[in-house]
Amino acid sequence: MFADLSPQPADKIIALMAAYREDPRTDKIDLGVGVYKDESGNTPVMRAVRTAEAELVAAQTTKTYTRLIGDADYIAAMQELALGDLVARDRVTGSQAPGGTGALRMLFELVRLARPTARFWISDPSWPNHAGILKHMGTPPRSYSYFDPVSRSVRFDAMMEDLKEAGPNDVVILHGCCHNPTGANLTVAQWEALAESAVSQGWLPLVDLAYLGLGDGLAEDAAGYRAMAVRVPRMMIAMSCSKNFGLYRDRAGATVVIGETPAEASMVEGTLASLNRLTYSFAPHHPAAIVARILSTPALRAEWEEELGEMRDRVNGLRHSLASALRQETNSDRFDFLAEHRGMFSLLGASSDQVEAMRADNGVYMVGDSRMNIAGLHPDQIPGFARAIIAAGV
Repeated sequence: MFADLSPQPADKIIALMAAYREDPRTDKIDLGVGVYKDESGNTPVMRAVRTAEAELVAAQTTKTYTRLIGDADYIAAMQELALGDLVARDRVTGSQAPGGTGALRMLFELVRLARPTARFWISDPSWPNHAGILKHMGTPPRSYSYFDPVSRSVRFDAMMEDLKEAGPNDVVILHGCCHNPTGANLTVAQWEALAESAVSQGWLPLVDLAYLGLGDGLAEDAAGYRAMAVRVPRMMIAMSCSKNFGLYRDRAGATVVIGETPAEASMVEGTLASLNRLTYSFAPHHPAAIVARILSTPALRAEWEEELGEMRDRVNGLRHSLASALRQETNSDRFDFLAEHRGMFSLLGASSDQVEAMRADNGVYMVGDSRMNIAGLHPDQIPGFARAIIAAGV
């Protein structure tokens, strides 16, 4: 049977990780892997996570199953984190999921079960796994205009023009904040315009929310998609705790679904429970319990928000420092977009040949489309990295 299998293409980021590890140079720079790093180059366990985890282990009396839908306290905490009290609670449902990728997959499956002929739209460019999962499911997505590689800004007029073709049989995937891979975000006014489009044309928004709090702040990062949430009859959100809680390998995610009515929300919840059973039965409980404890304990939540702010300030500081260094190298403002964008990622605007030249000549590792993880930089590396960018002809 397995003789009929064909080789699968290697994941580009995983391959990049391997190449970086094998490079003997001591001054190499890893901008490929999408993890936060501190000043010492580590991806730390957050202080609030360490405390909550110790308390949970000390108090734990069983490891029996929870509900198919997931831990009730965690789901409620994630819904509050995403939406506050802006949407009537009886219209909101959701489930625990193994990470943000698992949340996306379960929402894709929910849509496919509800509307087998549904079409999915993703931004151009987008996180590669959006298209990868959908193609694997036999549902190749359509793309809508998003990023202008010349101005390094959102092509919102072109985006709205493309989405005129979206209707009641369509799902539009939107990045809640800190757009991956570009770092260019929608404004609140643009989110409101998209909400009007969704209402008038009938398409269903699916917000991928993987970086809440890492852009400008929890409330600031949520403002746009929340402006949409209060206007549309239905909405889906795929949440991840990998970045903002540092729970990468523990896999804490959640689906949040707004139904038009409480009865519709209840039907969605039952369907998600059934899909969970058929896919993995129960999502990992331990990381979800950590997050629930942090979000429901005032002192732990305050400590988490403080550390999240420190992480955010570090990333934004690196952005400004890199933009400043490139301004000095070029005597121009053409890299100032790096300071204006938000989140861990930006597209540098280099060709694949230029990316390869930076790797070969200076040990700079980034994805071939020049997506770079700003959080991978150390301040001491910035001057040399700026010179490498210019030397490669970017």
